[in-house]
Amino acid sequence: QVQLVESGGGLVQAGGSLRLSCAASGRTFSSYTMGWFRQAPGKEREFVAVIKWTGGVTYSDSVKGRFTISRDNAKNTVYLQMNSLKPEDTALYYCAANPRRRVGVDYTGDYEYDYWGQGTQVTVSS
Repeated sequence: QVQLVESGGGLVQAGGSLRLSCAASGRTFSSYTMGWFRQAPGKEREFVAVIKWTGGVTYSDSVKGRFTISRDNAKNTVYLQMNSLKPEDTALYYCAANPRRRVGVDYTGDYEYDYWGQGTQVTVSS
């Protein structure tokens, strides 16, 4: 099994920045596809960003140019750097892992992931 623990959330003013971290327990973390999703009250969980096991990255249109996903395999950690935050970014942010090393999958659906953290709250004030 894989355990994921998010951190770094908090309250930030619009236009500010936060960096979220997700620490994973797996020994073979470098082979995991790692995604970030978010869920606002009354909304479905939505895709934010993914860094694939192949090294490729994908962002949702709503965060492209503002957010950056990265990973440090030596620390078993994936990051989400969030800049130019907007009130509409307010949500519970989850990291997720898929260890299966599949190809031909875009990894933008939450059904593609096997493991989830408990989430970290990001609140952006106006």
